[in-house]
Amino acid sequence: MADHYEVLGVARDASPDEIKKAYRRLARELHPDVNPGEDASERFKLVTHAYDVLSDPEQRQRYDMGGDSAGGFGGAAGFGGFSDIFETFFGGGGGGGRAGRPRSRRERGQDALVRVTLELGDVVFGVHRDIEVDTAVLCDTCQGSCCQPGTQPVTCDVCHGAGNVQRTVRSLLGNVVTSQPCNVCQGYGTTIPYPCTTCQGQGRVRARRTVSLDIPAGVETGLRLQLPGSGEVGPAGGPNGDLYLEVTVNPHDVFSREGDDLLATLEVSMPDAVLGTSTTIESLDGPVELELRPGVQSGDVLTIKGRGITPLRGSNRGDLRVGVHVVTPTRLDAKERALIEELKKRTKSPAPQLAQFHQGMFAKLRDRFRNS
Repeated sequence: MADHYEVLGVARDASPDEIKKAYRRLARELHPDVNPGEDASERFKLVTHAYDVLSDPEQRQRYDMGGDSAGGFGGAAGFGGFSDIFETFFGGGGGGGRAGRPRSRRERGQDALVRVTLELGDVVFGVHRDIEVDTAVLCDTCQGSCCQPGTQPVTCDVCHGAGNVQRTVRSLLGNVVTSQPCNVCQGYGTTIPYPCTTCQGQGRVRARRTVSLDIPAGVETGLRLQLPGSGEVGPAGGPNGDLYLEVTVNPHDVFSREGDDLLATLEVSMPDAVLGTSTTIESLDGPVELELRPGVQSGDVLTIKGRGITPLRGSNRGDLRVGVHVVTPTRLDAKERALIEELKKRTKSPAPQLAQFHQGMFAKLRDRFRNS
């Protein structure tokens, strides 16, 4: 028979703690549930027997003196080794610890995702929406108890409220105690003889409910807002999950967004660009007066402070930036053409020529002009 100290890989003068640590390490490695091979099974038996002998002071003394290790693989000492195995793998001996507690019927509900579509104007100041959600709600009949009114769960007759049952199995290594969820109560420790007929004993039902949402200003497409506790109610009236709101902002026909600023294009006739003019434009939150200086050029940017978007976290609104686009007439009658030719003579306009390239702050908007 192999030497017990060699089997555990410890010295002959090893302390009880060293022997126990060596055994636990080998038990984790060789346990049949982890390593199902035949060689591992045989080594597991040797390791368990060696630990049974060396962990008992009297048996260890007899073994060290050359006597019989006693007990063999089928004696009472074998059970002590399995208690340590269960402690190693399950946190307690033979079905105790976590396996000894019944399950709770109350569980947290699932999270829900709702998609909402907004207009750009909704983003400027924020908006209130009432949204209908198809979700799980608390059963009005049983209020989450899962039982018919006037009844209640009863203690399981099989596991007596433990939620699990223990079985003792004799093997070559001794008596092994296993713990498994009770098949009658499914591990809850109680049964419901009269389940609620409205929710079929679930404590919740599917229904449409209205969720009131205050969507803040500054949101943008793809942003998800979390509303804690607004998701599905859990089984047996458990706590609600969370509701996530995914935002999509529709494109606007006139305005586009750049950060917290709004961008727009103002088409100006050539005479108004030359002479200058005043005009009123309609922003997302009302009319705005604009003054165009004489000689305004295409690509010039007029900035209107505080007429952009309120940031998601903050109070100072962005700006409304209006890019000027001078419209050159393409169809002239004879009189109009004569006037333009007279103007050209009077102003002595130079011939077209290359000039220094300018990439201004509104380059993105000018790019959009060119690509439109």
